Amino acid sequence: MGTSDPAVVLLSGGLDSATVLAIARDEGYAVHALVVDYGQRHRHELEAAKKLSEEAGIPFRVMPLDLRVFGGSALTDDIDVPHGRDESEMQQDIPVTYVPARNLIFLSLASGFAETIGAKDLFLGVNAVDYSGYPDCRPEFLTAFEACANLATKAGVQGQAFTIHAPLVNLTKAEIIQRGLKLGVDYSKTHSCYDPDPQGRACGTCDSCVLRRRGFEAAGVPDPTRYSA
Repeated sequence: MGTSDPAVVLLSGGLDSATVLAIARDEGYAVHALVVDYGQRHRHELEAAKKLSEEAGIPFRVMPLDLRVFGGSALTDDIDVPHGRDESEMQQDIPVTYVPARNLIFLSLASGFAETIGAKDLFLGVNAVDYSGYPDCRPEFLTAFEACANLATKAGVQGQAFTIHAPLVNLTKAEIIQRGLKLGVDYSKTHSCYDPDPQGRACGTCDSCVLRRRGFEAAGVPDPTRYSA
């Protein structure tokens, strides 16, 4: 549908990034997935990202980057993942599942990767409506990063400006799910839980699980997630 230009999609294996992958492909981009192995405790999402890429028939790179060196997050450090919070609690402060500067780092990596393959378009699945209060999911961050990337890269200063695509940023989780289903996304193959059991089954009560489950309920479609209880 229009373009066959290369594009980089930051793919985590979760619901949002799987939807963005489908959107980029539907728009006709020649997608290259970038999967970042940052030492996350919920390792099952990495396997989901690989499978999504393989089934889509797109090239993907796994970038090792051990953010456990910094710690400071329940996703990379020995800190308990919060459970049983409602959405008002999630948005009162920045939760301990925030990984310091994660999207700032990931977009920097995606920019470098894009330069090597001649891509100008970067896609990521951030969302500022049904989310856990992360500062690096907001539209103003994306605007600022795009300007920064175009000042700091060879591509940017030579007139091959990057464009950051965040097609989900103003959608509710239900709207994201509905859009993905229209594009054929199989959400049973995605992983969102921050605190899964050893078999990869979702806990059902962490912030990510709560938002995901309520998204399916609001969308009026069955939730295909495997829960531990």
